[in-house]
Amino acid sequence: MSTLETAEHPEKLRRVAIDPVSRVEGHGKVTILLDDNNKVHQVRLHIVEFRGFEKFIQGRPYWEVPVMAPRLCGICPVSHHLAAAKAMDMIIGAERLTPTAEKIRRLMHYGQIMQSHALHFFHLCSPDLLFGFSSEVARRNIVGVAAEYPDIARQGVLLRKFGQEVIRITAGKRIHGTGAIPGGVNKALTREERDTLLADVYQMIAWSRDAVHLVRRLFEQNLEEYNAFGRFRAHQLSLVRADGAMDLYHGGLRARSMDGDILFDHFDYRHYWDVIFEDVKSWSYMKFPFLRSLGPERGWYRVGPLTRVANCDFIPTPFADKERCEFLAFDDGRAAGATLGFHWARMIEMLHAVECIKDLLHDDDILGDDLVTSGERAGRGVGVIEAPRGTLIHHYRVDENDLVIRANLIVSTTHNNQAMNEAVRQVAIQYLDGHEVTEALLNHIEVAIRAFDPCLSCATHALGKMPLEVELVDAEGSVVSRLAKSSDGSFSA
Repeated sequence: MSTLETAEHPEKLRRVAIDPVSRVEGHGKVTILLDDNNKVHQVRLHIVEFRGFEKFIQGRPYWEVPVMAPRLCGICPVSHHLAAAKAMDMIIGAERLTPTAEKIRRLMHYGQIMQSHALHFFHLCSPDLLFGFSSEVARRNIVGVAAEYPDIARQGVLLRKFGQEVIRITAGKRIHGTGAIPGGVNKALTREERDTLLADVYQMIAWSRDAVHLVRRLFEQNLEEYNAFGRFRAHQLSLVRADGAMDLYHGGLRARSMDGDILFDHFDYRHYWDVIFEDVKSWSYMKFPFLRSLGPERGWYRVGPLTRVANCDFIPTPFADKERCEFLAFDDGRAAGATLGFHWARMIEMLHAVECIKDLLHDDDILGDDLVTSGERAGRGVGVIEAPRGTLIHHYRVDENDLVIRANLIVSTTHNNQAMNEAVRQVAIQYLDGHEVTEALLNHIEVAIRAFDPCLSCATHALGKMPLEVELVDAEGSVVSRLAKSSDGSFSA
């Protein structure tokens, strides 16, 4: 564990808090402990909001889950919708969907990838990249981007709008749709809907390519800073297709060590618990997953666009694969290991998603009407998908009365929990250590967090198992009393 993880005498140190962390989905804070010389002793990212969906879902009929689970989040509801639907496919024994059902689901999913990546990059992150991490806060926002870079802002808005239209047409609504059901989908695509999307898809591909080239130019202009910013080594986890290609909808789990060695490959995600375990810490509502074979101290890993682009063997669409090869070769591969490389990889994935949308719209199966299948009933279902932020796991057990009796969700941001803490610590060492703390320097911490595109409201704990600490503070700020509950349910003063 890093020497910044603990402070021997925290009562003697000055506490600086970033609360809330801005331009992320959900609520979190960062606490930094400094001594009188502004030397950093501890940095932690805390997830301070609680969403008890793992308990809310229990007791509900299994067929309600694909509709309930997306309420976790308004940014990535399709990801939860599809992961839950895939888990329910197992429950009803739908081992293989009809070609039309799977392709409509994939179309929905690529629309989600596209709209989420466009939202995150153009609205939340581009102000830092275009104006600089230390630029004045009044300018460092989407309004400033629209004023100074109107074409970039407009393209970002229209790229996201197109992705949302894909979702609306396939899921019924732009947010919290209901298109995926156990065993398939409940809505066919009309020829008119397909043609509406086809009319704009080639423009979306062109703008997505422009977005990839924009990030490359920013890397070229800020090469040393971007490559060094918040840099750390991590193991990696993602889904890959049977042939090693990137597949954001389905595949087997591949884990790669920080040295590049394959730890396991094409692992059946229906038994993910054999390779992944979840730890808890008293100061965060998020769990800390790790690879079982390496243990909690060494086994934490990273997920998301940066991992997926580097962990697959190729991307099965031509423009995105070309950009992937150039990204991996850039500056002798250093960009592919940089925290800010997430942005470049994210735009490559957005390009891949639009190319997939184009291919699916030209596939005759997409207009079929054979939408649902089923098979032999089971009591357990696991659905895994590559959400915009990384690998998403939904795991449910259902009793003989068709009611959910257990739910476990490991969301993308939870997988990245320790990795985000590592990035935050590295940035604190690089930029804050020994310097006067200013808003501009603290924004560097937020830039590191935003690179992961965290969806903090998705990261949940099972009610009753979360660690909790309560302090009673008097008017002078002194702690009068304290009570802490550990993850095993025991209390301490």
